[in-house]
Amino acid sequence: MTNTSDLQLGQATPYPQSPEEARLDRVPNPHADTDYVARFTAPEFTSICPVTGQPDFAILVIDYVPGSWLVESKSLKLYLGSFRNHGAFHEDCTVAIGKRLAELLEPRYLRIGGYWYPRGGIPIDVFWQTGTPPSTIWLPDTGVAPYRGR
Repeated sequence: MTNTSDLQLGQATPYPQSPEEARLDRVPNPHADTDYVARFTAPEFTSICPVTGQPDFAILVIDYVPGSWLVESKSLKLYLGSFRNHGAFHEDCTVAIGKRLAELLEPRYLRIGGYWYPRGGIPIDVFWQTGTPPSTIWLPDTGVAPYRGR
């Protein structure tokens, strides 16, 4: 999507009821000739356990090196919010988000870290990436410590 009048940005947009229903928008990268890292952190991500129906909480950190496209941040916020009533395991949520962004953006590199709060006494951290980061970038630590009673 490149026509800004077609974007959800600047419009009243309700939260989608499911990730499948959610629309992710992309915009042209004005610095497509330059390698750099863009980071999104979602410190209050929620989804639903598909077995118990109880809420699950995570901190998501998404880093990507854009190619021709950037993800439009309002559409990303709405997409991530659509998981609030979505039943899926931690691994499925984390990897599905990474894959959908990689398919939409065709980035030079993308990684996602899902730092899930404990359920049943066990935290589950899930990591997925598209390949090797370009050697020209600085890829900082995600800033989320391993579980020690978050």
